[in-house]
Amino acid sequence: MKTDEKARLREQFRHSRRQRDRNVSFDLLLATPEITSARIIASYVSYGTEPSTQEINQVLLARGVTLLLPRIAGETIQWVIWDGEQQNLKLVGRILEPLGPEYIDFTSIDAVIVPALQIDSAGYRLGKGGGYYDRALPTIPGWKVGLIYSGEITEEFLPHENHDVPLSAAATPEEIIRF
Repeated sequence: MKTDEKARLREQFRHSRRQRDRNVSFDLLLATPEITSARIIASYVSYGTEPSTQEINQVLLARGVTLLLPRIAGETIQWVIWDGEQQNLKLVGRILEPLGPEYIDFTSIDAVIVPALQIDSAGYRLGKGGGYYDRALPTIPGWKVGLIYSGEITEEFLPHENHDVPLSAAATPEEIIRF
């Protein structure tokens, strides 16, 4: 039953997201103490209607942060160090994934920037539906922040499973919401 409800919500949130202005900045996220003090950050390469991570990733690299990007391997995410070079990314379906060896020391990841369609007031996120982040987040002790547009925080609780890990915070262009 939760699966049907999640699918319905995903379609509703995707439709709403298509109407949003995508020309936004996440300077507030980049100024948080959790990000400014981090040495190793996991992020992602956004696509479609997702809030853009291009500027975020470039700023982090310019600061000398070790930037990890996700690569799908079966049912799991492998994290790979990315140097900012486009030739070190490969298009897999609609997603750009990094080339290179897997980074295996998850406990050293200081922060992870996570995609989300919506986040509720308890920090639970609704993602795209593959469950990759649901499986990856429990292995990362660092600060977990969901990247969303304004208006994508809901006071109503989103459906979630026992294995889901709530985020530490949500970042919109206008604010950082800590849970």
